[in-house]
Amino acid sequence: MASFEERFEYLKLSGKVGLETFGFDRYLNQILYQTDVWRKVRRDVIARDEGFDLGHRDHPIGGRIIIHHMNPITLEDIRSGDRKVFDPEFLICCSHLTHNAIHYGDEHLLVKDPIERTPNDTCPWK
Repeated sequence: MASFEERFEYLKLSGKVGLETFGFDRYLNQILYQTDVWRKVRRDVIARDEGFDLGHRDHPIGGRIIIHHMNPITLEDIRSGDRKVFDPEFLICCSHLTHNAIHYGDEHLLVKDPIERTPNDTCPWK
């Protein structure tokens, strides 16, 4: 998919805020992200995508990079060592805002164009 918007539309989950993903077993998900295997895969995906949001060259990530599972993973996937958990083919770099927009299906969370700042534009009495 060529455009950032097409990639986002493909990935968005249209989830709801507050719906649990792993519930009381979330600790297993968090343990996964501390393993040496995950850290290596994460480095490889960042290198492959060159730190661009959804791997799109017009969208550099200026802050923390999140690695998103394009196919949602389950506890059983983690327990069984399913290929999609660690295979870079099923992973992509994204920014925190893009990751939230994917999970909550809200493209309004995406930053379109940065606001051009001017001196004193946030100080109404000047």
